[in-house]
Amino acid sequence: MRWSALAAARDTAIARVPWLIAGMRVGSVDRRHLPALAPYRDTLIVADDQVALHPALVDAAERTAALVPINRALRDAGLIAAWRDETYAIVSRHGAEPLALIERAAARFWGTLTFGAHCTGYLADPSGRPTHLWIARRALTKGTDPGKLDNLVGGGVPHGQTPFETLLREGFEEAGLDAATMRLATPGRVIELARDIQEGFMHELLYTFDLRLPADLTPINQDGEVAELRLLPVDEALMLAAGDTMTVDAALVTLDFALRHQLCSAADREHLSARLTPLLSIP
Repeated sequence: MRWSALAAARDTAIARVPWLIAGMRVGSVDRRHLPALAPYRDTLIVADDQVALHPALVDAAERTAALVPINRALRDAGLIAAWRDETYAIVSRHGAEPLALIERAAARFWGTLTFGAHCTGYLADPSGRPTHLWIARRALTKGTDPGKLDNLVGGGVPHGQTPFETLLREGFEEAGLDAATMRLATPGRVIELARDIQEGFMHELLYTFDLRLPADLTPINQDGEVAELRLLPVDEALMLAAGDTMTVDAALVTLDFALRHQLCSAADREHLSARLTPLLSIP
């Protein structure tokens, strides 16, 4: 199995310059987009080697307000895609106080740190060994990765929620699973992605969870963002995840699940674990 997602998790071919707030690097900007930022001299200091928010903007509320018209203009210019009307926090590291708030879609333009929560839904034999995985297919109307295969539940963590709280919300929206069921999910590991994508740059800490489901429970999508949900034998699900029909983040979550539950051969476990380990984060 080639597991192309492992290489894609750290794929940075596009030249970018640091983006700073209060002297701290909080993201990066595609060098080709510097001219689009030049007109906003009251808010941004644009140089050849970096972009900085003006130091006169001293608190999160001021910075948030100043960035709103810029992000709307970038959207109108086609530089920010898949507008969500959801709020993400700009932080320099996990757990830090927000330096500002921005529209979710703008996070990729600015290359800021984001957070995701994904859950692998599975069936197990009497010994507890996983036998089948629930695999979702994203709706063709999705703004990102339409039609790609995905984990049972997954979503971005907005400002004001923890990864587990996001999992509870997404569990019902994407799979019709109530909070009591989703609270049975157990945490896996955290995977760090840093990669160029169509929308810009994805720097994300991806929190993984496992959820054992009973054989008589069939997840049903509620929000129209999932085209189908299929229950697949483990070997078939892993074969799909190792190819290129699954999203990069979902494939990595599936690989992490497989390694932790020893679902790969001993030889595969050794070399795949060695490749995944550099992507693991301790937030």
